[in-house]
Amino acid sequence: MNQKFFNRELAWLGFNWEVLEEALDPEVPLFDRLFFLSIVANNLDEFFMVRVAGLKRDEREGKKSRCPAGMTPLEQLKAISEKAHEQVHKTYVCLNDSVGPAAAELGLKIHRWKDLSESERHHLEYRFHEDFFPVLTPMGIDFSHPFPLLQNLSINLGVLLERDEGEEHDRLAIVPIPSVLPRFVELPSDEGNEFVPLEEIVRQHLASIFPGQKILDTVVLRITRDSELDLDGDAPSLLAEVERELRNRRTNNPVRLEVESDIEDNFLQILKDLLGLESDDIYFIPGIQDLSALSDLAFLPGYDDHHFESQPPQPVPELEEADDIWEAIRARDILLHHPYDSFDPVVGMLKTAAADPDVLAIKQTLYRTSRNSPVIEALTEAALAGKQVCVLIELMARFDEERNIEGARQLEEAGAHVIWGMMGLKTHAKVCLVVRREPAGIRRYIHLGTGNYNERTAKLYTDFGVLTASDTFGKDASSFFNALTGYSDIPEYHHMIMAPYQLRDRLLFLVNREVARAQDGLAARITLKMNSLVDPTLIESLYRASQAGVEVLCNVRGICCLRPGVSGLSEKIKVVSIIDRYLEHSRVYHFLNGGNDEVYLSSADWMPRNLDRRIELLFPLVDPDVKQKMLDNLEIYFEDNRNARVLQQDGSYLRCSPNGQPELRCQVYFYEEARRQRKSATARPPSQLVPRERKAEGA
Repeated sequence: MNQKFFNRELAWLGFNWEVLEEALDPEVPLFDRLFFLSIVANNLDEFFMVRVAGLKRDEREGKKSRCPAGMTPLEQLKAISEKAHEQVHKTYVCLNDSVGPAAAELGLKIHRWKDLSESERHHLEYRFHEDFFPVLTPMGIDFSHPFPLLQNLSINLGVLLERDEGEEHDRLAIVPIPSVLPRFVELPSDEGNEFVPLEEIVRQHLASIFPGQKILDTVVLRITRDSELDLDGDAPSLLAEVERELRNRRTNNPVRLEVESDIEDNFLQILKDLLGLESDDIYFIPGIQDLSALSDLAFLPGYDDHHFESQPPQPVPELEEADDIWEAIRARDILLHHPYDSFDPVVGMLKTAAADPDVLAIKQTLYRTSRNSPVIEALTEAALAGKQVCVLIELMARFDEERNIEGARQLEEAGAHVIWGMMGLKTHAKVCLVVRREPAGIRRYIHLGTGNYNERTAKLYTDFGVLTASDTFGKDASSFFNALTGYSDIPEYHHMIMAPYQLRDRLLFLVNREVARAQDGLAARITLKMNSLVDPTLIESLYRASQAGVEVLCNVRGICCLRPGVSGLSEKIKVVSIIDRYLEHSRVYHFLNGGNDEVYLSSADWMPRNLDRRIELLFPLVDPDVKQKMLDNLEIYFEDNRNARVLQQDGSYLRCSPNGQPELRCQVYFYEEARRQRKSATARPPSQLVPRERKAEGA
């Protein structure tokens, strides 16, 4: 075992445990605890579909290579199984013993059949025969009917039927629960919101599905399949290959089986043999399956008092009073901090550009979009209006591939020029360029950000963006799009740094510059905020920085493979993670640079995939007011004493507490700051924060 690095997969499970802690926390509003449970379950689904599936492929292929932490694929799978089983157990303890009963007291109840009255059973019997039975398709399994290719993550009923005379074994059938039907069926009630899981209703009416058969046993089961796209480059186009792999995803190799905890041993063995799974791959579920579906119940109307206090995104002061968005952006660079600041300016810029006769062209990258996306709609309107619209849309945005294909086809039909991603490289950069004809000549307006062009997640994820009319940024943006859409060499940028060609080297240079300053006896500091810190080379550079005396502060929301606080290795490094109502998603990198601070925003985490296999952008904040505002923001992230956790040498997290000091919860602070800025916008330049009293060095 390599003691310098934490294992990536176990570090991810540690992050998901932090999410579960929010569901376990009685100080978190009840229905937000329910929502956190759904997030834990959804996170685990994706983890198994991608990370566990990849390790299983490596194990099947006999790969013995070790991860940076020194573990083989088999060793990782064993450790994952132990941690994941524990996490699932704690999740259901939280639901069954705490959150579920408390929600029931407030009127949200999920019933089992045995708990229902006769009138309720009659109501559901009617619903079954009228609404559900015609949609169900039972599938028998025998020598002529092999085990059906059950869809990934679908809920199913396994049914064991008594053998016919002369048959050697009892027969197995599967009844898939169609996703087109409601997951939870509502009961008529005057007392609250009462539901019964659909599979519970189907189970009680199996005699109608298998007339004349003796039912010996039933079990609810759910299969998780390998969902990583495996592109080989042989298809005639990237689009055709992605579409082929999306079809395969539904029936790829199973990697996990979830079954009811009271399943009989003989029934379980049948399923294991048919699916080719080991005992470590089986998860026994003491309750309803697929807790990600709880997200729908968590936001039912009537429970506002049991959610976090509403925080409507605030209008951006620089733009709220502006008659002309272009004039406002020309006046100064504008920093956006979502979801505290509204995402409307980004959508508004595109809508204005689509309708503006002086706008000649719009060029944009799209990684994840929403359904019925206003961004897609604005770009479509611009193309229909005859403007030059070029969109590089990423087909390989995991689990959003189909949505992106739909959006891209809509844009193509409107006349936009669509680039369907790049084979071998995901385009993850976030940039939009508007080219406008003005009396003084052609002017370019640019949005650069850390988050996706998705107005829905912009209300749930924290991200930064910048609106600028800087001529040098405009030239960089034009060069960036030309490099992606044509055959030009990677350009020399004024400000932007692009992966996979320049970003790794630039980050190493910036770290090493702080090292050199520390070695010369000068003050040196690195402050990093990101989602994941995984790349071994960059982690080693931070270790060298620590050993040279550089103070390194890392705010890493998710995976962190760096081991902090180790004497002689990383004692000058502190790692903090913040889990709260919003998903911390922004990437901000600060280097003291002898007092001439350099602050960068980026679409890229410090992971090999971001640095070596994706199109990413890193860009500096050059406006002094914007830079100072970001420096003040960074300081707050490390002062949170309510939802911050500090990573320990052993990989555990120690939750911060006020310890008699005023409580500071950074996500509340930032929202209140956005409100305060809006109120005081007429009294001061709106791009400046009122400086907070700084702590003394080392405090």
